[in-house]
Amino acid sequence: QAQLKESGGGLVQPGGSLRLSCAASGDMLADFTMGWFRRLPGKEREFVAGISADSVTTYYSDSVKGRFTISRDNAKSATYLQMNNLRPEDTADYHCAADKRSVMSMSANPSPDYLGPGTQVTVSS
Repeated sequence: QAQLKESGGGLVQPGGSLRLSCAASGDMLADFTMGWFRRLPGKEREFVAGISADSVTTYYSDSVKGRFTISRDNAKSATYLQMNNLRPEDTADYHCAADKRSVMSMSANPSPDYLGPGTQVTVSS
């Protein structure tokens, strides 16, 4: 059984940046697609970004494309989300995810195999 733990959330002003980290433990996740989901206040969980096991394929939601970058370091069992030019509408709980399916399949499925407890990101002046 794998466990995921996010860190790096916090309060940032509009236009600012944050880098989220996800540490994985337990089952080996080097062969899993990794990704990030978020839950905005009062809304359903939504896909943000995903990266294939070999880091060749990445995919982003339209709302974050060009501002967020996902990466991973399999040697450290870590996944990252660099968030730049943050907007108030990015305020949400951000969850790390792992799934045996492809990046595209993960983007269409709000219930990945593994999901971390989340870290809060607040964008406000």
